[in-house]
Amino acid sequence: MMQRNDVLRAVAEQREGSVVVATMTVLEPFREASTSELNIGCVGFMGGASGLGLGLALSHPERKVLVLDGDGSLLMQLGSLATVSGAAPPNYYHFVFHNGVYETSGSQAIPAEGRIDFAGMARAAGYRSTHRFDDLAELRTGLHSILAEEGPVFIELLVEPAGSSYRGGVRSISFQEEARQLKQALSAVK
Repeated sequence: MMQRNDVLRAVAEQREGSVVVATMTVLEPFREASTSELNIGCVGFMGGASGLGLGLALSHPERKVLVLDGDGSLLMQLGSLATVSGAAPPNYYHFVFHNGVYETSGSQAIPAEGRIDFAGMARAAGYRSTHRFDDLAELRTGLHSILAEEGPVFIELLVEPAGSSYRGGVRSISFQEEARQLKQALSAVK
């Protein structure tokens, strides 16, 4: 199993000019790893990262969109897998941090933990390709070629829980301010 922050640093190293939609427990650690006006957080609407990322991917087809989702968040909106697949954005990369718990509310186990296969569900929903990693070296080796694939691409990341006292979804700036910055950054580059 991998450590969440190590995975976030690996993604940050490969992001280039991608828009990144991060949710809950990965939000602030990713901002620390990769400060950018192309970051936007998804907090307050659990399960919304995949849909927010889809909208950005469809409205900005010239730019890759990386969605950094949680397993508990994705479970809240499993139908988004079919929605993303149906829209088939070639610039969409959906990373799911699978730690097996609802970390922000006390680390309760997610339903069907130990039996659930998120990459398998994305494959069955029709994502163009799916990947699953539990080893950081393998992820680092494969990430560049994965981000060169045509999307939608799904990447399941098996990570250790950060701990029951971890608070996720904390914002350093408001969603409105972050959305304004993202809109301005996207309109500046054509």
